[in-house]
This record gives sequence, structure tokens and C-alpha cells, in this order.
Amino acid sequence: MYLEALKAKLAPRHGERSRLLAAPDAELEHCLCEEKAWRCLAAADRRLVTEADIVMSRWVDPRGYWRHDETTSWSDRYIVGIAMKTTRLNYSRGSHNVFDGIMPAGTVHIIGPSQPLAAEFHAPCDFIHFHVASDYFRLLQDTPRSGSQPLPDLNDLIVHDPLAELLGRALIESGRVGAGPYAESVGHTLVMRVARLERPQAKVNVLPKWRLKRVREYIDAHLEERISLADLAAVAGLSRMHFAAQFRAATGYRPHDYLLYQRIERSKVLLSTTDMPLAEMALTVGFHAQAHFSTVFKHMTGETPARWRRAVVSERQFPDVLGMAPSQQALRHS
Repeated sequence: MYLEALKAKLAPRHGERSRLLAAPDAELEHCLCEEKAWRCLAAADRRLVTEADIVMSRWVDPRGYWRHDETTSWSDRYIVGIAMKTTRLNYSRGSHNVFDGIMPAGTVHIIGPSQPLAAEFHAPCDFIHFHVASDYFRLLQDTPRSGSQPLPDLNDLIVHDPLAELLGRALIESGRVGAGPYAESVGHTLVMRVARLERPQAKVNVLPKWRLKRVREYIDAHLEERISLADLAAVAGLSRMHFAAQFRAATGYRPHDYLLYQRIERSKVLLSTTDMPLAEMALTVGFHAQAHFSTVFKHMTGETPARWRRAVVSERQFPDVLGMAPSQQALRHS
């Protein structure tokens, strides 16, 4: 298995020790800290921020409804986040929209020191976060460069990196088996790779708002039909290649992902307001088979359509037992 080969390759040599976690050996077995809230370390783990170049933590949230969180990175730390499962979210800083859309597993997001960030989550999520000392991060950036090359500004860089996802999964697995030194090596390798990323050089024009409005209206009106990239490009009056690039620059979605997201959002309305059978619902929102509908729904929400519907019904029937409804919880967290 590839993970096993990777594990053997990254295993530290005898006597080798990094400052990934400057903690006693007994604590190395727990080097993937559990976050008490999104990007927030538990009080017992915060001392590691003053003792280690890299502190690793994990945030797993199974909730499938809207919720809001805000945080600010440490004044002397970068935060590198890696999505370990596909989710739907919005990142913003003040009036600036950093990301809005479907974030695939393996997506890397970097923010610099003292950077506030607000997040709106619309689906279950699983993130590994690396809290990296600024001097150490810049050292990793500078290592492969000549003295005349300026260090790139990676704040709010968002890229998809399958190898980062693979390393993240290796890190999670090492945490389960208590392989502290191996986890150190994986974490160091991952941060070193991320620190040397570059921003894309080519700038893509954003799809004009009037074209975007036409495309969105077309999708809403024809959601139950088969909609191809060629159809959407024709509505926008562009070639398929230019439309796909400009649409993603404007929305954060690939056209196909946006279409799937809209189909699932429409199905959520039907699931929560009607008793429509799932097979009929799949056709109503544009899927050709219930199985495909169920697969995509679970991929985006973490739940099957039937289970999601039961949860919504239960929350309405027993609000005092199960807690506040999603809309109330959203207000509480805002």
C-alpha cells in the first residue's frame, strides 16, 4: 500500500529529532492535538505554541447545517489548513471574500500571522491545521531560493494538492497508532512542501455579473434537465474553456460542482418540506438515478438523504430534546 511505503520513507533516522513538537517523549504520542473549536487549541495544548516550530491540530465537525466561526491567527504563526473531506464553506475577512464554494478534500489554505478569518460552514468538515512559527516558515520558504529572489506572499493562498491530502491521512493514521516520531516526519514534510508553493501566475478574468446572472437563472429554470458545459457556455456567450475558467474565478466553483451543489440544495428543500419519494426526488432535481443522487448527497453533506430528512423531522418534533433548530443555532453562533 502506498501509505506504508510513504511511512517507511519518512520514518526518522536514529537520533534524529525536529522541533515539530518540543515536548517530552510521552507527549509525542499525542502530537495531533484535538481542537476545542475551529482552529482553537485546548488550553492544555497552548503552551506548545511557545515551545515548538510546528503544532498540529485537527478539527472534525459532523454537523450538516449552517454554522459560523471566527478566529485570528497567532501574532507569530502561520496557519496551514488542509481539508481532509470535501465540504461546503465560505471564508471571508471583513468585506473580502476569500473562498466561497465546494472545497474538495486535499485543498490547502494558508493565512499569515495576526490574520482574522470568518468561516460559514454548510456541511460536515474535517481539517488538519498546522500552526507554524513565522521564522521557521520563512526559513522553509527561503531554503531553495537564491538571495536575490523575494519570498512569495502566501497569505490566503488556496490550492488543491493531492499529496498534501495523502500526507494528512498518513498523519491521522500515525496518530491512531501512537507513532510520534513518524508523525513528526510527516508533519515536517507536509509543511516544507506547503511553504514552497507558489501563487499561480496567470490571471483569469472574472465572469461579468450580467453573464453570471443569466447562467444562474438558466440553471434554476432547467435544474431537472441534463445541463452540459456547452449549454452553460452558450448561455454565457463564451467558449467552454473561457466560460469554465471565468465562472470558477467568479464563484469558486467549477461549473459541474456548482450544478451538483444547486441540485442538492433543491433536494434539501424538498426533503424538509415534502414527503416525495427519493426516487422521484432524484429525477426532480436532475439526477438520472436515485443511487447517484444518494451518493452525491452523502458526499456533500455527510448524510444519506433519508437520514438527513429524519434528522430534520426529529429536530422539528423534539426541539427541547435535541437542542435548537439549525436556524436558531446559526443565530447563536453569529
